[in-house]
Amino acid sequence: MQEIIDNYKKLTKVNDISNKDILLVCGKALSNSFIYKYLNECNSNIHTFSDFSPNPKYEEMLEGIKILKKYNCKIIIAIGGGSAIDAAKTIKAFSNMDSSKNYLEQKIVNNNIKLIAIPTTAGTGSESTHFAVIYYNNKKYSVADKTLLPDYVLLEPKLLETLPLYQKKSTMLDALCQGIESYWSVNSNDESKKYAKQAIKLILENYKRYINEDKSVYEKILKAANYSGRAINISKTTAPHAMSYKITSLYNISHGHAVAICLPYVWEYMINNLELITDVRGKEYLENIFCDLDNMFETNSHIETIEKLKNIYSEIGIKYTNIVKEKDLKELVFSANVERLNNNPIKLSKDTIKKIYRKLL
Repeated sequence: MQEIIDNYKKLTKVNDISNKDILLVCGKALSNSFIYKYLNECNSNIHTFSDFSPNPKYEEMLEGIKILKKYNCKIIIAIGGGSAIDAAKTIKAFSNMDSSKNYLEQKIVNNNIKLIAIPTTAGTGSESTHFAVIYYNNKKYSVADKTLLPDYVLLEPKLLETLPLYQKKSTMLDALCQGIESYWSVNSNDESKKYAKQAIKLILENYKRYINEDKSVYEKILKAANYSGRAINISKTTAPHAMSYKITSLYNISHGHAVAICLPYVWEYMINNLELITDVRGKEYLENIFCDLDNMFETNSHIETIEKLKNIYSEIGIKYTNIVKEKDLKELVFSANVERLNNNPIKLSKDTIKKIYRKLL
């Protein structure tokens, strides 16, 4: 069972981290954060691993594992966004495998390494999921196992204070989209829908103050992101996420931004094509899901809800049209993640996906 910590000074009570060898996975700038200084005050032996990309690569993880084994670290602390937390999860996953073989081809073997996740963005919810993403030979791989769910999560609002405004916007939108996608996912259940609803509600109530850098709501947005992570940990994401990854790499926009621009157009297609439902719970069930989302957005129709979402983008200054180029359509369609498409409640053909991308031209 994961434990949530609400103050960084409570870290010393976690698994008795004082006087322990700790692998700290974080970006280079974060090695000078107040939490890093606090850990040193606890007389912990900090061994920092920062040499990883925004999209962590397999070969980079090998270096992290070397540091972990050299100092026999039994605790990993990840400070950062999804990249740092994914890197830490992957190092934990690979650390007990046969180093003479490709780790991605082996079964994850449990170990007694404790993992502490400290998110510095309110977005991915990676701190409360049991999967990570890395790249091998420029191809995206998912590393997933129940043992990769961090043992402890520190939700420290102070860490959001230095987050650039664009990242505040895009990571918040990622959390909102995760909540929406989780709510309609074919894998959803009562628990995931409860978390998703909490995430959506908190963001809709507080996004204006958050973007205006009102520190009093940072804790609420951080909780919203965490709830969105708990939701997708059960349900996983759907078509908007499936279609977003290549947009990020082709047009140099953030992951959350890419997901956000896909979601309204996928949503619009789904409400107009309920006969293509793949969710075994049926058409009436999905219609009720869309009505629930209308209620969360406080609107009177599905179309009004989608328009309200687009208005939020405009209000916070996130561009959602004129993104995609005609010459890239074939590559974009080919790249759409099949696994996440299968989680979508309405079937999307390649032709449909192409038409949705066209709306982003």
